[in-house]
Amino acid sequence: MTGKLYGIGVGPGDPELLTLKAKRVLENSEVIAIPVKVLGEHSVAMDIVTQVVDVSQKKVIEVLFSMNPDDDVRVKCRADAGKQLTDELEKGRDIAMITIGDVAVYSTYMYINQYIEEAGFATEIIPGIPSFCSGAALAKLPLMEGRESLVIIPSTQDGTLLANALTMFENIVVMKAGGESMRKLAATMTEKGIALSKATVISRAGLDGQYIGPIDLQQDYNYLTTVIIKKK
Repeated sequence: MTGKLYGIGVGPGDPELLTLKAKRVLENSEVIAIPVKVLGEHSVAMDIVTQVVDVSQKKVIEVLFSMNPDDDVRVKCRADAGKQLTDELEKGRDIAMITIGDVAVYSTYMYINQYIEEAGFATEIIPGIPSFCSGAALAKLPLMEGRESLVIIPSTQDGTLLANALTMFENIVVMKAGGESMRKLAATMTEKGIALSKATVISRAGLDGQYIGPIDLQQDYNYLTTVIIKKK
């Protein structure tokens, strides 16, 4: 009998936000797979898991997903990752592949799910709480009300994307807003005549160094930063 691959969203950071189903599957899986951009890098998702699940008797593997701009390099890397996982599944081992937040929101897992299914193995996706939902709760903000619209964009690296979002939607969520992205976000809001007070920053929600508050350009924000802009 072959194993099954589970894609598991572990939530935004607070281990108590890991779902009961995710915890059960993690406890029952023989292998935990950690997607990484560089081998040996620190995994926030694994930090969350180890606070609620004993992984001492499990096989933990890193699965490399290159961010190389060359499409061919990324495609080969995903194929190598798929082979790495199918080797474990062929041994009858269930694999829990973890990702921070929700599996369907800017997650590396979705690249591999189709590959594994096409290889003839069973898969299942277990959702997690995304950062913008937990952030809205922490900030006590509604994401949208009544007939308002909501758009989610990945970052502010593309200034045109953010500018269009600010023009067209009442509520805008900007994910991965760390580093230079925050300055670009503030500049674009100013250009559009939208007060910076309309934005709420949620950085490292549920983790050490959590910040929830207005934009502060003197702070350094990492990639675990989400901004909720409410024009109304």
